[in-house]
Amino acid sequence: MKNLILCAFLFLLTKFTLHAQATILPDSIYSGKQGSFHVQGAAVDRANGFVYFSFTDRLVKTDLSGKMIGSVTGFVGHLGDLAISEDGTVYASLEYKSDAIGKGIKKELGLAANNQDGFYIAIFEASKITKPDMQADNENLLTTVFIKEAVKDYSATVKFGKAERPHRFACSGIDGIAFAPAAGAPPASNKYLYVAYGIYGDLDRNDNDYQVILKYDIANWKNYAKRLTQANLHRSGPKKPLEKYFVKTGSTRYGIQNLEYDTFTGNLFAAVYKGSKPEFPNYDLFVIDLKKTPLSNKISVGEEVIKVKTLSLLNADTNKKLSEIAGWHFKWGATGLVSLGDGRFYISHNGKTKDGQQQTTLYKYRWTAENRNPFVLIAEKK
Repeated sequence: MKNLILCAFLFLLTKFTLHAQATILPDSIYSGKQGSFHVQGAAVDRANGFVYFSFTDRLVKTDLSGKMIGSVTGFVGHLGDLAISEDGTVYASLEYKSDAIGKGIKKELGLAANNQDGFYIAIFEASKITKPDMQADNENLLTTVFIKEAVKDYSATVKFGKAERPHRFACSGIDGIAFAPAAGAPPASNKYLYVAYGIYGDLDRNDNDYQVILKYDIANWKNYAKRLTQANLHRSGPKKPLEKYFVKTGSTRYGIQNLEYDTFTGNLFAAVYKGSKPEFPNYDLFVIDLKKTPLSNKISVGEEVIKVKTLSLLNADTNKKLSEIAGWHFKWGATGLVSLGDGRFYISHNGKTKDGQQQTTLYKYRWTAENRNPFVLIAEKK
């Protein structure tokens, strides 16, 4: 009997030790060479010891050492930012459009252009990603949900005097996504899916000075989710979001690239490609104070003034007026920003190899909120 108890104890101890070792997070994680398109986002599944990278036309799955586990390829759209739900499901933004970005992707892939526009949340059954080059259309591991609200704004026109401009709010699609509690709710509350617009950076319009973020309850999304068929895009999705929020940041190039909720601070981190309007500070990083309840405001969209709900930016500079835009200048984050929930983040440093292939390394940083140095590298790069 004693031997049985001892064996059981040793088994449990070994299992616990192996699990603990599996979730030790290294100071850096390398993606490996990933072809022609740059990385769009990353996510870390600490419970199971996996890392996910989005490289525009593919999803890559590695272990914590960077060893390839599998990949999903064959996307002819734009696979963007990633987020992992509490049950380990991987979510990604996915765009199909006929603008310069969409045409550029198809040209690089050697495909004929088409006029299909559609914005989706892609939902991956991550446990089924077990080998390289699994096909997005053919494998039974991926469903998509149509984001009607974004397509409606993308397809709309806005009046500026006698002229009309395409794309309400300068919407170019969707990109940054994150799971987070409702604005103003306790951190332990139910999580919702936040979806940020991509936004064109035109200098001669003012309806692109706000980021647009949609909030969805995904509890009933199984009713909408359908297999991906890229030759015939479906339109199955919620009629509208639970909420539609606006955040004044000034102009950016293509909106929020990476959106990440941090349980340690209770904030949403938004990394962008900075804009170039001279009247704005043109930051690379904004932090949305999700502890504050949304405010009722009015904004101008061309000749129209509309009522909206706005979210508040975190202001670490006590000398800055509340009416001024708060943010940080920080080079990295737009291609990958992963909160570890304890004040640390993995941040993507992307680039090309000598033979021209795209790659990235996730480096571990600590959040400081300091004006000139918001993140500090934990370990020196090798």
